Amino acid sequence: MVTDAQVRRLIKLLQTESTLAVAAAKSGMDEKTARKYRQVGGQLPSQIQAEHTWRTRLEAKTLFDYLQREQPGIFADGQLRTLQRRVKVWRALEGPAKQTYFAQRHEPGQLCQSDFTHMSHLGITIQRQPFQHMVYHFVLTYSNWETASLCFSESFEALSAGLQAALWELGGVPVAHQTDCLTAAVHKLQHPEDFTGSYRALLDHYGLEGRKTNPSSPHGNGDVEAVPPSLPPGH
Repeated sequence: MVTDAQVRRLIKLLQTESTLAVAAAKSGMDEKTARKYRQVGGQLPSQIQAEHTWRTRLEAKTLFDYLQREQPGIFADGQLRTLQRRVKVWRALEGPAKQTYFAQRHEPGQLCQSDFTHMSHLGITIQRQPFQHMVYHFVLTYSNWETASLCFSESFEALSAGLQAALWELGGVPVAHQTDCLTAAVHKLQHPEDFTGSYRALLDHYGLEGRKTNPSSPHGNGDVEAVPPSLPPGH
């Protein structure tokens, strides 16, 4: 989640830095996010949050209290249970459909996931200067075995170096590798090919099947996002 402070810093840096990529890195956000806030004229995250438009769930007890206030003496307290049953039946027959979730089933040796995590919020400094950096994070979805390495952008070079280092440390190659829609690896929707040529060559070199998350499900890369990255000794 990008903060108001990060966007304010980005807007200032855009006036002094030569490229958007540099300003984004110093602000602790990826270039795609920085471009979004530049396009909206520097509006802060708190100013462009989606308005609450969904209906609040109405409980039968609240409805019953309202009816008693509006029509005193008509509804006795003992009728509450009847109303609760009627509301329950109405919800089952006429109410909104419940969202369905399908649990993911992971198998050993099948899937690994990659992601990048901004670490600037930790406030690390070197010689009193902020150390603006990121972490490439690799996870096996079955065992949650993980490794991580330092990097400074969500570039193909960082993805390639991090993935290869992880596979060498692991000592093996899973069947498939999944990322979210990283621009370093995944083409935009209208492109006939899913993956960039460089990333496809990397996958083919290691015999990996490439997978990507659905753009409409930004948290589909679940395991690697759920397991916080921890750097190995020496990093």
